[in-house]
Amino acid sequence: MAIQWFPGHMHLTQKAIGERIKNIDVVIELLDARLPGSSANPLLAQLTAGKPSLKVLNKQDLADPARTTEWLAHYNGLPGTRALALDASVATPAKALVKACFELAPNRGGMVKPMRVLICGIPNVGKSTLINTLTGKRAAKTGDEAGITKLEQRISLADDFYLYDTPGVLWPRIIVARSGYNLAASGAIGRNAFNEEEVALELLDYLKTHYATQLEARYKLSAASALSDEELLDAIGRQRGALQGGKRVNLQKAAEIVIYDFRAAAIGRVTLETPQEFARWLAEGQKLDAKRQIKKDAIELDRQIRFKKIPRPPKPASE
Repeated sequence: MAIQWFPGHMHLTQKAIGERIKNIDVVIELLDARLPGSSANPLLAQLTAGKPSLKVLNKQDLADPARTTEWLAHYNGLPGTRALALDASVATPAKALVKACFELAPNRGGMVKPMRVLICGIPNVGKSTLINTLTGKRAAKTGDEAGITKLEQRISLADDFYLYDTPGVLWPRIIVARSGYNLAASGAIGRNAFNEEEVALELLDYLKTHYATQLEARYKLSAASALSDEELLDAIGRQRGALQGGKRVNLQKAAEIVIYDFRAAAIGRVTLETPQEFARWLAEGQKLDAKRQIKKDAIELDRQIRFKKIPRPPKPASE
């Protein structure tokens, strides 16, 4: 299943970022520490190319600490980039962002050259919570749902530090299939854009391979890795009492339980991808996307020929 979600206001956000970036000194991109690669927006990378970048792995308290260390090393190894991990609700680490921005743009600061920072990220990554922590007041709306922020806001963190907040934005087409499932599991994609049962099955497929012990402890199961994804979802449904008539498992309810438990870290501190895994998924997605584009171009060429918008290519001369 291809998961896509790109509401109309995201087109406006894309345009606004393109205009705002001209006068920005540093770009802060919030990432979900449980899925750093999948939550990194390639559209933002294009719009903000050439600007110093601070990658913030938010919700670190929900993620696998060892894998967070891997991702920080990955991003800190990129040119013009720094990376931090934090929980946006904790005040002291959040203030480190201001210091990191001045390190990335050391020539900014003071009333003559105030620091201008754009903060962006996918929906529901915790951006508004972070801003409220930085300002010490409710400057931005928060909620456990994608798409809360709808308008750009300028927030003064100091006399010489301006923070520009933008609505959470996804990209028009997600070419990494696994990213779609991971984003849906995290809550970045609106609940009407995906099938909970399918997302839960993909989530369980990964968890039983990499976090079987935590999965078994949460749902009081044994040998979770030996079960198929469908058997595992059924077993969890029975264990948690998600039953309907005839003592059959209500798979929709069971799926909702699994997704909720992942989001709340009830299964434990879990990260759904490593830098190496995501690089492989991205390469596979780009390869498939290139094939799709070739097929699409061939169909369009045929359509234009049939409607005589372009001349038919000449036949090769017979020998």
